[in-house]
Amino acid sequence: METFYGEDLAHVHHAGFGGFATGAAPGLLAMLRSAGIPGGLVVDLGCGSGLWARALLDAGYSVLGVDRSPAMIRAARAVAPGARFVEASLHGVEIPPCAAVTGIGEGLGYLGAEDPRDTLPGLFARVHGALDPGGLLVFDVVLRSAARPVRYRSVREGEGWRVETEVEEDPGASLLTRRIATMRSVDGDERRGGETHRVRTFARAELERMLRDAGFTVRVHRRYGGMPLAPGRLAFRARRPPR
Repeated sequence: METFYGEDLAHVHHAGFGGFATGAAPGLLAMLRSAGIPGGLVVDLGCGSGLWARALLDAGYSVLGVDRSPAMIRAARAVAPGARFVEASLHGVEIPPCAAVTGIGEGLGYLGAEDPRDTLPGLFARVHGALDPGGLLVFDVVLRSAARPVRYRSVREGEGWRVETEVEEDPGASLLTRRIATMRSVDGDERRGGETHRVRTFARAELERMLRDAGFTVRVHRRYGGMPLAPGRLAFRARRPPR
């Protein structure tokens, strides 16, 4: 099985990239409240290190977080101890009755044992069945490039860590590949590691069709409140119609 966010990359992601979750939280909370969801259970698919879960708890919601990374689940339990977390694939986990479901940070597109291109229709149907009438599903994905494929390298570092990422898109295969090298200093030891993440890319129209087929009404967004999505990303706000 491929590794997704082992111990070192989970640490790097929380320390160096957690600003997206914290920055998006006010806009996401505003979406929930504007839909008439002031409280209740929110199921967070691909919950990562629990930063969004903590914001939900602080706002009065209860939270079930789901992630396939044991390291992320350990971090989330420390960051948001009032939430419940399970280590599982978001494509197969049982979704309990809830007020909302979220999947921020492209988690619904990650390709592992399951291929989101095959499993998302079923996931959307299960979410629709679990949501209260008027409930929301909010998530974001990587859009498939229509012209020049995405290709770049980046380096980022912080206290005791460094990450180098090479990103390459194959639009014909609807696939974005990230090759990630981590360097982390732990108790005086220099640790090096690497992971390869593959992410399905989508066209807006195909996801809108899947969501409508599952019974949702759909709106799209390029930001969560004051937090813009990265270029080539799009957020979907899918609502189960009220009774």
